[in-house]
Amino acid sequence: MTVIKVKTGEGTSFVNITGQVRQVVRTSGVKSGICLVYVPHTTACVFINEGADPDVMKDIAYALEKVIPWRDRYAHAEGNSAAHIRSALIGNSRVVPIEEGDLLLGTWEAIFLAEFDGPRERKVVIKVLKEE
Repeated sequence: MTVIKVKTGEGTSFVNITGQVRQVVRTSGVKSGICLVYVPHTTACVFINEGADPDVMKDIAYALEKVIPWRDRYAHAEGNSAAHIRSALIGNSRVVPIEEGDLLLGTWEAIFLAEFDGPRERKVVIKVLKEE
């Protein structure tokens, strides 16, 4: 298991962590298996989407604000309920196949840490499992 730390920006931000995850996989020496990427936080999450065009992340942030606005009639006293809801809906883990010693991602796919209550320093747990 490897834990990486990622500094996030203000409020809602997305950090492409594909390179860091890919490096963990390569260092592991596993040629075929799976890579688990897990974020142990309740106001951050991890997802896979297009990493080539930064406008995609702008559109995701825009849509999340429309569907789950930051300001609403939430009960949670801390004032960050939208961050908890966004994280819960997107999810805190992803599993990516490994083949030929690399992540089996699509041409445009990237792994993102999504921050919804930043800025913060977040942990990302990466577990590489070898196919038996």
